[in-house]
Amino acid sequence: MGTVDLPSEASGAGGRKSARTRPKGRKTAKGAKRTWRQSLRRDWQLYSLAVLPLLFFAVFRYLPMLGNVIAFRRYHPGSSMFGDEWVGWRYFKLFWHDPQFWHVFSNTLLIGVLTLLFAFPMPIILALLLNEVRSRRFKRLVQSISYLPHFLSTVIVAGVVMQFLAADGPVNQALRHFGHKQILFIQEPGWFRSIYVSSELWQTVGWGTILYLAALTSIDDNLYEAARIDGANRWKQTWHVTLPGIRPTMVTLLILNIGTFMAVGFEKILLLYNPLTYPTADVISTYLYRMGVVSNNFSYAAAIGLFESVIGLVLIVTANRISRRTVGTSLW
Repeated sequence: MGTVDLPSEASGAGGRKSARTRPKGRKTAKGAKRTWRQSLRRDWQLYSLAVLPLLFFAVFRYLPMLGNVIAFRRYHPGSSMFGDEWVGWRYFKLFWHDPQFWHVFSNTLLIGVLTLLFAFPMPIILALLLNEVRSRRFKRLVQSISYLPHFLSTVIVAGVVMQFLAADGPVNQALRHFGHKQILFIQEPGWFRSIYVSSELWQTVGWGTILYLAALTSIDDNLYEAARIDGANRWKQTWHVTLPGIRPTMVTLLILNIGTFMAVGFEKILLLYNPLTYPTADVISTYLYRMGVVSNNFSYAAAIGLFESVIGLVLIVTANRISRRTVGTSLW
């Protein structure tokens, strides 16, 4: 009779071994990391959404940075885009020894400090007050009225301010009604900073309140309940629960505001100021406009703009580092 060869023990072991190794191999292949080409091929619809923002930043943010080279080269309109002759630090030395530049520099610092001092905490205060309101209708009404000016253009805001403060405007009519003399707010330098900061508050406080109200919704209600059990009143709950809960949002917005500290509202100041208010209204951005666009001194204006950008970079990096070490919250 023919004999049937049974699989040997070794072959059985080998068969079991191969049977075990195959699934393991499939698991390794399945768990392998995809390359960026595979990720791009798989999620190309999502990546395509980033094309337009990247093009915007490339064309309007990064390519213009190449023009900073004219701060070190003599540039004449109509000549080479990157200047004709290398002059080194000549234009930087010019504005370092220019008394007019340091005057507008001090104006920029003062207006920036006043704007940060008043415009930054007011949205926080308004958000905390609205958070205590129980009537939803009243809360929505206040929100709508407060953030509506944010959607107005700077030209409209400046026009409204000038109409209200004109010699025959509502403010001066009210002053005359109560027996006071009219005040030429737009022509007097002493009033410009107050007008600018007030208009900035009116235009931005409502929009900033929305951000803080959104942050307030993320605070756990159990924290308030635990604070009430411990005997904390509303003020202590706000101080020990609410403010720490919105601290990351506060720090992030503060760092961003410090980063744009030197670039105070160019459009609004340009629309509101006039030669009579130059002593208190002229800032670096408007001075750059007159030097570069009006006087065609582009190299000098580029040097001042580069100096301003470096100061802004130093401010935001310093604020971010201080925040990370003291508060534990930072942008990067």
